[in-house]
Amino acid sequence: MSPHGAPMASGAGELRLMERMRKRDPEALGQLYDSYAGTVLALALRILRERSAAEDVVSQAFWQIWEQAPRYSEQRGSLAAWIVSIARSRALDLLRAEQREQRRRERAGEEIERRAEPVDDPAEWTLAGERRRQVVAALRDLPVEQRECVELAYYQGLSHREIAARTATPLGTVKTRILLAMDKLRDALAELASEGSQS
Repeated sequence: MSPHGAPMASGAGELRLMERMRKRDPEALGQLYDSYAGTVLALALRILRERSAAEDVVSQAFWQIWEQAPRYSEQRGSLAAWIVSIARSRALDLLRAEQREQRRRERAGEEIERRAEPVDDPAEWTLAGERRRQVVAALRDLPVEQRECVELAYYQGLSHREIAARTATPLGTVKTRILLAMDKLRDALAELASEGSQS
């Protein structure tokens, strides 16, 4: 039995299923999904440790399986191994993308904090005040939804999931808003740094 309760196709049955997939039979995709979705989800959960992200991997993996069905060959390995390979690749891609986003957010957050933090040298008070003003202005220029997510993340220390719950917003939307906001803030602060070096 499959993880979803559907009978697992035999070797010959799997080949017939893939042949129907090659002919773009959506019912064949549904049968394959019923047989392997649980396996793919469990694998993605082990890698990502977040259910919503793992569910995204399931969708991505089966879309890729549907698109690449004509390229599958039983001579290169079992259908199960092929599906698991695709799922693992999608999960690792998503994990690396989230890690890159996290590093980028951390760098942008550190830059915001560095520019906003007070200084002890009286000679730099004026410059520090100007930096704080610029940071506040950059934040104010963000769309309201993006600014809210950034403030919840960096000034209240909430996680993406906590922000999603607090704002009743889908987790993916929260991640996108923060990513777009960090890009805009980084660009704005880079321009300010360039202007400062020329003055």
